[in-house]
Amino acid sequence: MATPHNSAKKGDFAKTVLMPGDPLRAKFIAESFLEAPVLVNNVRGVQGYTGTYKGTRVSVMASGMGMPSIGIYAYELFTQYDVENIMRIGSAGAMSEKLKLRDVVAGMGACTNSGFAHQYGLPGTFAPIADYTFLETCVGVARELGVHMPVGNLLSSDVFYDASASTMKWARMGVLATEMEAAALYMTAAYTGKRALAICSISDSLVTGEELDAEARQNTFTTMMKIALETAVRMETIG
Repeated sequence: MATPHNSAKKGDFAKTVLMPGDPLRAKFIAESFLEAPVLVNNVRGVQGYTGTYKGTRVSVMASGMGMPSIGIYAYELFTQYDVENIMRIGSAGAMSEKLKLRDVVAGMGACTNSGFAHQYGLPGTFAPIADYTFLETCVGVARELGVHMPVGNLLSSDVFYDASASTMKWARMGVLATEMEAAALYMTAAYTGKRALAICSISDSLVTGEELDAEARQNTFTTMMKIALETAVRMETIG
């Protein structure tokens, strides 16, 4: 059944959905890596495709920018389309001098300055974390591919242009990189009893000021994409 934000039919999505922020990155992944990709959603231009990768059904759909956006799409996929696993495959800004452009990082946890958790009425502060099985599987895939993928905390921020200039304070607490979606995805997965993981390619550095342009962010994060696709294949056998 269609939702206000998704015109797909029941069964159109695979068990595992890869979620870049950019709809054009979703299109690039589908056309470059999936066999027989079918466009199953294009409401508001947020493209969702389902095809096969090495014989396994895999879907890829954009999340848009920010926690409210991924919160909507992830909730609908988890609750209306029987999706079990969502992996965010996005871009992030490095907060550690050890991270270089195009490095891939995995978010074991996601700190946040967002009020997204307020909706749950919890008597304290919720700590958004990745599903361990999902994370462990992904780390194993990266190791097999010969990719050094640091694992640690991300910062999911509600702001891109930070008027307080306080983002780098999180680096003193060991946060590796900043992005804008992982915490909401992790909370939505926890609430619905599903699995979530975020891995990100470094698109810019808050340490050095280096950055990639929009086209490079869309088309060159292929290492992250391969890790995600291989992980999706492994997750197919996990109940």
